[in-house]
Amino acid sequence: MLQPSTLKFLKLLKQHNNKVWFDENRDAYQAAKADFESMVQQLIDGIVRLDTTLEGLQLKDCVFRIYKDVRFSKDKTPYKVNLAASFQAGGKKSTLAGYYFHLEPGGNSYAGGGIWMPAAPDLKKVRQEIDYNFEEFEQLIANKEFIKHFGKIEGESLKTAPQGYQPDNPAIAYLKLKSLVVSHPVSDATCTQPELVREILKTFALLQPLVKFINRAMD
Repeated sequence: MLQPSTLKFLKLLKQHNNKVWFDENRDAYQAAKADFESMVQQLIDGIVRLDTTLEGLQLKDCVFRIYKDVRFSKDKTPYKVNLAASFQAGGKKSTLAGYYFHLEPGGNSYAGGGIWMPAAPDLKKVRQEIDYNFEEFEQLIANKEFIKHFGKIEGESLKTAPQGYQPDNPAIAYLKLKSLVVSHPVSDATCTQPELVREILKTFALLQPLVKFINRAMD
């Protein structure tokens, strides 16, 4: 579980996203960061029992910095208004599919994962895997528990069929995707309850077959 003070800090940061306020409230940030990292470590301990490819994953490999890179952004506010962690073999900078938790109070927190905007060579491999094994892929995403928990796969889509595939390909809706991700909302109330880690790990367990399918293509 997370402390209510962690969510409170993020809410206040959203209202006062500037360096002066952040410096004045640095102790509150450090407390929120420590609280979040403690929860993430619990997730690491749990996820490696579900997915052995993540053995050896360390906290520093998973947690994202709160500081934004504003060089190429129109929004020049210096801080993210969320805390987030990604779990995949090789850490958060890995190109592999994995699992993700995003903490942003106000109804914006979620757990999920998949693969986000892979490079063209990797996306080509994933598309080929879906095309060659579409029946298996379809069974994964048509599972009743999967649909109930996640709904459908999300991701920006091409307007036309990717090169090498026909528009009437049975898998064309998925072959056109540039990302393959799913998510499940996590309420503010759940974030501060003892069952938080258990609920996130339940989401990761339901996601694991899809992550495994995608990463098989990357091998």
